[in-house]
Amino acid sequence: MAGSGMSLSTAIPGSKRRLGWVLLLLLLAAAVVYAVMARVHYHWNWSVLWQYRQQFLTGWLLTVGICAMAMVLSIVLGFVLMLARMSAVLPLRMAAGCFVEMVRGSPLLVQLLLGYYMVATALAIDSPLLVGTLLLGGFQAAYLAEIFRGAVQSVGASQWEAARAVGFDLRQTYRFVIIPQALRRVMPAVAGEMVSLVKSSSLLSVIGVEELVQRVRVINSANYTALEGYIPLALAYLLLTLPLSALSKALERKLSYET
Repeated sequence: MAGSGMSLSTAIPGSKRRLGWVLLLLLLAAAVVYAVMARVHYHWNWSVLWQYRQQFLTGWLLTVGICAMAMVLSIVLGFVLMLARMSAVLPLRMAAGCFVEMVRGSPLLVQLLLGYYMVATALAIDSPLLVGTLLLGGFQAAYLAEIFRGAVQSVGASQWEAARAVGFDLRQTYRFVIIPQALRRVMPAVAGEMVSLVKSSSLLSVIGVEELVQRVRVINSANYTALEGYIPLALAYLLLTLPLSALSKALERKLSYET
């Protein structure tokens, strides 16, 4: 208990220091941008952003919703793909392997364009939001499947033997022995993939999804501005990614224990 209390007390100040460094870097970046634009006599017009604040907020909330749905889909589908890749059924294992390798071997932008303009059109699905969310979740699921598989396979053979010795079947072995140990091992990698998913959601604008990036482009085009929308855009994405990183570290502390 003393050891866990010590690690928790030292982790909290560490998180505060990291947050302080992030804020300091943001301030320095803002100062550099202002200094550079002052040299080229750029005239800031922040009233434009305030005038279109409702559109900006609507785009940000849509991005939050897309990311939340895609995260759930990617985790569920990634777990299913992991089970399929470890299955004893050869066709199932090969199908899951082909899906993972094809998705990981091609850019998300290409998958969005082909998925929406070819596959979705052929299936008469005329919803960029639905198609974009499914493609984004499927793209991230391919990476999560390999992360999950690596974590499960990293559990020692003695753990499987111990589970069989006490009479656990395969489902009980996964539920009570393998998954609890694998879960704490995948948390850093999963958190990184979720942050990547949030940033990748900006590509959905290429198929007409009016998320945050697309709204900012429309605002800038309508008012002939260049940077007033993109600086708040970066801050809006940080509002999503920084809490994810903090949550991951909190879960790591909660799931960590002495072995």
